[in-house]
Amino acid sequence: MRSIVSRFIPSKSSISRLYTSGLLRNWRLLSTDSNRVDEPFKVEEAETVKVPPPPSDKKLLVLGGNGFVGSHVCREALERGLSVSSLSRSGRSSIRESWADKVVWHQGNLLVPDSLKDVMNGVTAVISCVGGFGSNSHMYKINGTANINAIRAASEQGVKRFVYISAADFGVANYLLQGYYKGKKAAEAELFSRFTYGGVVLRPGFIHGTRQVGRMKVPLGVIGSPLEMILQHAKPLGRIPLVGPLFTPPVNVTSVAKVAVRAATDPVFPPGIVDVYGIFRYSKQE
Repeated sequence: MRSIVSRFIPSKSSISRLYTSGLLRNWRLLSTDSNRVDEPFKVEEAETVKVPPPPSDKKLLVLGGNGFVGSHVCREALERGLSVSSLSRSGRSSIRESWADKVVWHQGNLLVPDSLKDVMNGVTAVISCVGGFGSNSHMYKINGTANINAIRAASEQGVKRFVYISAADFGVANYLLQGYYKGKKAAEAELFSRFTYGGVVLRPGFIHGTRQVGRMKVPLGVIGSPLEMILQHAKPLGRIPLVGPLFTPPVNVTSVAKVAVRAATDPVFPPGIVDVYGIFRYSKQE
Protein backbone atom coordinates (compact mmCIF):
# COMPACT_ATOMS: atom_id res chain seq x y z
CA MET A 1 0.00 0.00 0.00
CA ARG A 2 2.86 2.38 0.92
CA SER A 3 4.49 1.81 -2.47
CA ILE A 4 1.27 2.71 -4.28
CA VAL A 5 0.85 5.99 -2.35
CA SER A 6 4.48 6.94 -2.87
CA ARG A 7 3.96 6.95 -6.62
CA PHE A 8 1.55 9.85 -6.28
CA ILE A 9 3.58 11.87 -3.71
CA PRO A 10 6.82 13.18 -5.23
CA SER A 11 9.94 13.03 -3.09
CA LYS A 12 11.78 16.15 -1.83
CA SER A 13 14.51 15.65 -4.40
CA SER A 14 11.95 15.53 -7.20
CA ILE A 15 10.35 18.81 -6.03
CA SER A 16 13.77 20.43 -5.91
CA ARG A 17 14.56 19.31 -9.47
CA LEU A 18 11.20 20.59 -10.73
CA TYR A 19 11.69 23.98 -9.02
CA THR A 20 15.20 24.37 -10.42
CA SER A 21 14.19 23.41 -13.96
CA GLY A 22 11.24 25.85 -13.79
CA LEU A 23 13.54 28.70 -12.85
CA LEU A 24 15.88 27.86 -15.70
CA ARG A 25 13.03 27.80 -18.21
CA ASN A 26 11.75 31.18 -17.00
CA TRP A 27 15.22 32.70 -17.19
CA ARG A 28 15.61 31.55 -20.81
CA LEU A 29 12.31 33.20 -21.67
CA LEU A 30 13.45 36.47 -20.11
CA SER A 31 16.91 36.43 -21.72
CA THR A 32 17.78 35.78 -25.35
CA ASP A 33 21.28 34.69 -24.35
CA SER A 34 21.48 32.37 -21.32
CA ASN A 35 25.23 32.95 -20.98
CA ARG A 36 24.91 36.74 -20.75
CA VAL A 37 23.76 38.81 -17.78
CA ASP A 38 21.40 41.58 -18.91
CA GLU A 39 22.62 45.11 -18.21
CA PRO A 40 20.36 47.37 -16.20
CA PHE A 41 18.11 49.73 -18.13
CA LYS A 42 19.57 53.14 -18.87
CA VAL A 43 17.16 56.02 -18.37
CA GLU A 44 17.83 59.08 -20.49
CA GLU A 45 17.29 62.36 -18.67
CA ALA A 46 14.39 64.21 -20.29
CA GLU A 47 14.74 67.80 -21.33
CA THR A 48 12.59 70.19 -19.29
CA VAL A 49 10.39 72.34 -21.49
CA LYS A 50 8.49 75.27 -20.00
CA VAL A 51 5.02 75.14 -21.49
CA PRO A 52 2.89 78.30 -21.18
CA PRO A 53 -0.50 77.84 -19.45
CA PRO A 54 -3.46 77.21 -21.73
CA PRO A 55 -5.64 80.24 -22.50
CA SER A 56 -8.49 80.77 -20.05
CA ASP A 57 -12.05 81.86 -20.74
CA LYS A 58 -11.97 83.92 -17.55
CA LYS A 59 -11.74 87.67 -18.09
CA LEU A 60 -10.21 89.68 -15.28
CA LEU A 61 -10.60 93.43 -14.82
CA VAL A 62 -7.98 95.09 -12.62
CA LEU A 63 -8.96 98.49 -11.25
CA GLY A 64 -5.84 100.59 -10.82
CA GLY A 65 -3.75 98.18 -12.88
CA ASN A 66 -1.04 100.73 -13.61
CA GLY A 67 -0.18 101.24 -9.92
CA PHE A 68 2.33 99.46 -7.69
CA VAL A 69 0.07 96.60 -6.58
CA GLY A 70 -2.12 96.65 -9.69
CA SER A 71 0.78 96.14 -12.09
CA HIS A 72 1.92 93.07 -10.19
CA VAL A 73 -1.65 91.74 -10.20
CA CYS A 74 -1.84 92.17 -13.99
CA ARG A 75 1.43 90.34 -14.52
CA GLU A 76 0.46 87.50 -12.18
CA ALA A 77 -2.89 87.07 -13.98
CA LEU A 78 -1.22 87.00 -17.40
CA GLU A 79 1.21 84.33 -16.22
CA ARG A 80 -1.82 82.23 -15.27
CA GLY A 81 -3.16 82.52 -18.82
CA LEU A 82 -5.99 84.94 -18.04
CA SER A 83 -7.39 87.63 -20.31
CA VAL A 84 -6.61 90.88 -18.47
CA SER A 85 -7.93 94.43 -18.81
CA SER A 86 -7.36 97.44 -16.59
CA LEU A 87 -9.18 100.65 -15.78
CA SER A 88 -7.51 103.70 -14.26
CA ARG A 89 -7.58 107.47 -14.55
CA SER A 90 -4.35 107.61 -16.56
CA GLY A 91 -5.03 104.61 -18.78
CA ARG A 92 -2.02 102.68 -20.05
CA SER A 93 0.79 101.89 -17.66
CA SER A 94 4.11 103.71 -18.07
CA ILE A 95 5.94 100.43 -17.43
CA ARG A 96 7.77 99.37 -20.59
CA GLU A 97 7.80 95.61 -20.17
CA SER A 98 6.49 92.89 -22.47
CA TRP A 99 3.61 91.90 -20.19
CA ALA A 100 2.14 95.42 -20.36
CA ASP A 101 1.49 95.00 -24.10
CA LYS A 102 -0.84 92.07 -23.34
CA VAL A 103 -3.18 94.10 -21.12
CA VAL A 104 -6.19 95.93 -22.55
CA TRP A 105 -5.90 99.39 -21.00
CA HIS A 106 -8.95 101.58 -20.37
CA GLN A 107 -9.00 105.16 -19.16
CA GLY A 108 -11.87 106.06 -16.87
CA ASN A 109 -13.00 107.46 -13.56
CA LEU A 110 -14.58 105.29 -10.87
CA LEU A 111 -16.33 108.36 -9.50
CA VAL A 112 -18.43 108.42 -12.69
CA PRO A 113 -20.54 105.23 -12.40
CA ASP A 114 -21.89 105.34 -15.96
CA SER A 115 -18.37 104.98 -17.38
CA LEU A 116 -18.01 101.55 -15.77
CA LYS A 117 -20.76 99.62 -17.54
CA ASP A 118 -19.01 99.06 -20.87
CA VAL A 119 -15.75 98.08 -19.18
CA MET A 120 -17.54 95.41 -17.12
CA ASN A 121 -19.07 93.65 -20.14
CA GLY A 122 -17.98 90.01 -20.31
CA VAL A 123 -15.86 90.30 -17.17
CA THR A 124 -15.96 87.28 -14.84
CA ALA A 125 -13.93 88.75 -11.96
CA VAL A 126 -12.71 92.12 -10.70
CA ILE A 127 -9.73 92.99 -8.50
CA SER A 128 -9.68 96.53 -7.12
CA CYS A 129 -6.31 98.00 -6.14
CA VAL A 130 -7.69 101.53 -5.99
CA GLY A 131 -6.70 103.65 -2.99
CA GLY A 132 -4.93 106.85 -2.08
CA PHE A 133 -4.00 109.44 0.52
CA GLY A 134 -4.69 113.13 1.04
CA SER A 135 -7.26 115.04 3.04
CA ASN A 136 -9.86 113.03 4.95
CA SER A 137 -12.59 113.90 2.44
CA HIS A 138 -10.35 112.97 -0.50
CA MET A 139 -9.28 109.69 1.12
CA TYR A 140 -12.87 108.69 1.81
CA LYS A 141 -13.81 109.46 -1.78
CA ILE A 142 -10.94 107.45 -3.33
CA ASN A 143 -10.90 104.52 -0.93
CA GLY A 144 -14.63 104.41 -0.27
CA THR A 145 -16.90 106.02 -2.88
CA ALA A 146 -14.83 105.01 -5.91
CA ASN A 147 -14.71 101.36 -4.86
CA ILE A 148 -18.38 101.33 -3.86
CA ASN A 149 -19.29 102.51 -7.37
CA ALA A 150 -17.16 99.74 -8.88
CA ILE A 151 -18.69 97.09 -6.63
CA ARG A 152 -22.23 98.15 -7.54
CA ALA A 153 -21.45 98.25 -11.26
CA ALA A 154 -19.87 94.79 -11.13
CA SER A 155 -22.85 93.38 -9.27
CA GLU A 156 -25.31 94.85 -11.77
CA GLN A 157 -23.31 93.46 -14.69
CA GLY A 158 -23.34 89.93 -13.26
CA VAL A 159 -19.67 89.67 -12.33
CA LYS A 160 -19.15 86.51 -10.27
CA ARG A 161 -16.22 87.42 -8.01
CA PHE A 162 -14.83 90.68 -6.65
CA VAL A 163 -11.56 91.01 -4.72
CA TYR A 164 -10.80 94.23 -2.86
CA ILE A 165 -7.29 95.13 -1.68
CA SER A 166 -8.03 96.85 1.62
CA ALA A 167 -5.63 97.48 4.51
CA ALA A 168 -4.76 96.04 7.91
CA ASP A 169 -6.04 97.77 11.02
CA PHE A 170 -3.16 99.72 12.57
CA GLY A 171 -4.97 100.76 15.73
CA VAL A 172 -3.73 104.17 16.87
CA ALA A 173 -2.63 105.06 13.33
CA ASN A 174 -6.24 104.80 12.17
CA TYR A 175 -7.06 108.02 13.99
CA LEU A 176 -4.49 109.92 11.94
CA LEU A 177 -5.95 108.60 8.67
CA GLN A 178 -9.65 108.58 9.46
CA GLY A 179 -10.83 109.23 5.91
CA TYR A 180 -8.61 106.44 4.59
CA TYR A 181 -9.87 103.75 6.97
CA LYS A 182 -13.50 104.88 6.99
CA GLY A 183 -13.48 104.69 3.20
CA LYS A 184 -11.96 101.20 3.28
CA LYS A 185 -14.53 99.98 5.81
CA ALA A 186 -17.42 101.41 3.79
CA ALA A 187 -16.18 99.65 0.65
CA GLU A 188 -15.80 96.36 2.53
CA ALA A 189 -19.36 96.59 3.85
CA GLU A 190 -20.70 97.26 0.34
CA LEU A 191 -18.73 94.34 -1.07
CA PHE A 192 -20.11 91.80 1.38
CA SER A 193 -23.66 93.08 0.88
CA ARG A 194 -23.39 92.66 -2.89
CA PHE A 195 -21.05 89.64 -3.16
CA THR A 196 -22.03 87.37 -0.29
CA TYR A 197 -20.49 84.28 -1.88
CA GLY A 198 -17.93 85.82 -4.21
CA GLY A 199 -16.45 88.73 -2.27
CA VAL A 200 -12.94 88.60 -0.84
CA VAL A 201 -11.13 91.35 1.10
CA LEU A 202 -7.35 91.24 1.48
CA ARG A 203 -5.95 93.21 4.42
CA PRO A 204 -2.18 93.45 4.01
CA GLY A 205 -0.04 95.77 6.11
CA PHE A 206 2.90 97.57 4.55
CA ILE A 207 3.38 96.18 1.02
CA HIS A 208 6.98 96.03 -0.13
CA GLY A 209 8.77 95.13 -3.34
CA THR A 210 10.32 96.95 -6.27
CA ARG A 211 8.23 100.01 -7.07
CA GLN A 212 8.48 101.79 -10.41
CA VAL A 213 8.49 105.59 -10.03
CA GLY A 214 8.96 107.10 -13.48
CA ARG A 215 12.17 105.60 -14.82
CA MET A 216 13.50 104.85 -11.36
CA LYS A 217 12.94 101.63 -9.43
CA VAL A 218 12.56 102.02 -5.66
CA PRO A 219 13.59 98.84 -3.75
CA LEU A 220 11.09 98.89 -0.89
CA GLY A 221 12.11 95.33 -0.09
CA VAL A 222 15.37 96.56 1.44
CA ILE A 223 13.36 97.55 4.51
CA GLY A 224 10.28 95.38 4.08
CA SER A 225 11.90 91.96 3.62
CA PRO A 226 13.85 91.89 6.91
CA LEU A 227 10.83 93.19 8.84
CA GLU A 228 8.60 90.59 7.20
CA MET A 229 10.92 87.76 8.23
CA ILE A 230 11.04 88.98 11.83
CA LEU A 231 7.46 90.10 12.47
CA GLN A 232 5.60 87.25 10.77
CA HIS A 233 6.90 85.01 13.58
CA ALA A 234 6.02 87.53 16.30
CA LYS A 235 2.23 87.29 16.07
CA PRO A 236 1.70 87.52 19.88
CA LEU A 237 2.99 91.10 19.76
CA GLY A 238 -0.16 92.06 17.84
CA ARG A 239 -2.23 91.40 20.97
CA ILE A 240 -0.60 94.22 22.92
CA PRO A 241 -3.29 96.86 23.65
CA LEU A 242 -3.23 100.03 21.53
CA VAL A 243 0.19 99.51 19.90
CA GLY A 244 -0.18 95.82 19.00
CA PRO A 245 -1.40 96.43 15.42
CA LEU A 246 1.79 98.39 14.72
CA PHE A 247 3.63 95.05 14.76
CA THR A 248 1.68 93.79 11.73
CA PRO A 249 4.36 92.32 9.44
CA PRO A 250 4.97 93.74 5.97
CA VAL A 251 4.16 91.51 3.00
CA ASN A 252 5.72 91.22 -0.43
CA VAL A 253 3.70 92.64 -3.34
CA THR A 254 4.09 89.39 -5.30
CA SER A 255 2.39 87.48 -2.47
CA VAL A 256 -0.50 89.94 -2.45
CA ALA A 257 -0.87 89.66 -6.23
CA LYS A 258 -0.74 85.86 -6.17
CA VAL A 259 -3.46 85.57 -3.51
CA ALA A 260 -5.62 88.24 -5.15
CA VAL A 261 -5.62 86.46 -8.52
CA ARG A 262 -6.30 83.11 -6.92
CA ALA A 263 -9.19 84.56 -4.89
CA ALA A 264 -10.66 86.08 -8.06
CA THR A 265 -10.45 82.95 -10.20
CA ASP A 266 -10.68 79.93 -7.88
CA PRO A 267 -14.37 79.12 -7.32
CA VAL A 268 -13.60 77.25 -4.08
CA PHE A 269 -11.60 80.09 -2.54
CA PRO A 270 -13.60 81.02 0.58
CA PRO A 271 -15.25 84.45 0.63
CA GLY A 272 -14.50 86.80 3.49
CA ILE A 273 -11.53 88.64 4.96
CA VAL A 274 -7.92 87.46 4.50
CA ASP A 275 -5.52 89.12 6.92
CA VAL A 276 -1.77 89.38 6.46
CA TYR A 277 -1.16 85.93 7.98
CA GLY A 278 -3.73 84.45 5.64
CA ILE A 279 -1.90 86.09 2.73
CA PHE A 280 1.33 84.43 3.88
CA ARG A 281 -0.43 81.07 4.08
CA TYR A 282 -2.26 81.20 0.75
CA SER A 283 0.77 82.56 -1.13
CA LYS A 284 2.76 79.45 -0.22
CA GLN A 285 0.09 77.10 -1.57
CA GLU A 286 0.14 76.00 -5.20
